[in-house]
Amino acid sequence: MLRFDKKSFFIASIIFIIEVIIALYVRDKIIRPFVGDILVVIFIYYFIKAFINIKPLYIAIFTLIFSFVVEILQYFNFIILIGLEHNKAAKIIFGTSFSWIDLLCYFIGFIILFFIDKKELTKTYK
Repeated sequence: MLRFDKKSFFIASIIFIIEVIIALYVRDKIIRPFVGDILVVIFIYYFIKAFINIKPLYIAIFTLIFSFVVEILQYFNFIILIGLEHNKAAKIIFGTSFSWIDLLCYFIGFIILFFIDKKELTKTYK
């Protein structure tokens, strides 16, 4: 079940670097709020895929559900509930405000995965 897939790790690493650049340097009304949210789903998918050998479709579905759960936790001010409202890293990772648009962006990222990794997502793993 565990493995190391260099290609998936490389893709995840590149997306992570792009996400960091967006978070630190981009202050616009399109890339930071929307593209960053779309890319995070793709990043999580490839990061998990780099280490776990299960059907990629399961990873994609897990990634979408995980993203939705994190966004819903923002609605309930989870960061404040666990006492991390002053922790900058926690605020960056988990976010601080709920948005229906973010849920749409996560879903768009999920759909993009099907175009990027269609062959892998329909492959049967044993």
